[in-house]
Amino acid sequence: MLTLLSTLISFLMGGLPKLLDFFQDRSDKKHEMALAQLQTQRELEMRKLGFEAQERVEHIHTDQLMVQSAAEARHDLIDAQKAEMQAIYAHDTALNEGTSQWMRNLRASVRPVITYGFFFLLVGIDAALVWHGFTHDVAFTDMADQLWDDDTQALFASIIAFHFGGRAFGK
Repeated sequence: MLTLLSTLISFLMGGLPKLLDFFQDRSDKKHEMALAQLQTQRELEMRKLGFEAQERVEHIHTDQLMVQSAAEARHDLIDAQKAEMQAIYAHDTALNEGTSQWMRNLRASVRPVITYGFFFLLVGIDAALVWHGFTHDVAFTDMADQLWDDDTQALFASIIAFHFGGRAFGK
């Protein structure tokens, strides 16, 4: 019986390293699978971050293209306005050919006459309102607030811009 038992134990002991190798191999493979999964997750995250970074780069590039195209559109608009002004001046010059000096002077005086007319109209209305305010004992600060309100300031600025703006762009 002892022989049988020692043979069985010896047989099992001979296979024990293989049995331990089996469990060790199984443990190693499980560990390698966990590492492979972690590495795969890491690579996916890196790709995702890389794609997000690439998407941000593309977004910045798209924004730059939009700004560039808007600038080109503004440049084209300015060129078109310049061409239009040159055509208008050429047309005006062509209209002056063969006309009398009196007609040329009349055509040249349109902008100043309109500007001076509106300016003197504004000054006249304001002078009349000041006279009316003084004759009816209105305080000067109240009169000034009534005479130089936002609408009057906008009107005065429009008159000045009409006259001098046309001259500035004409040169």
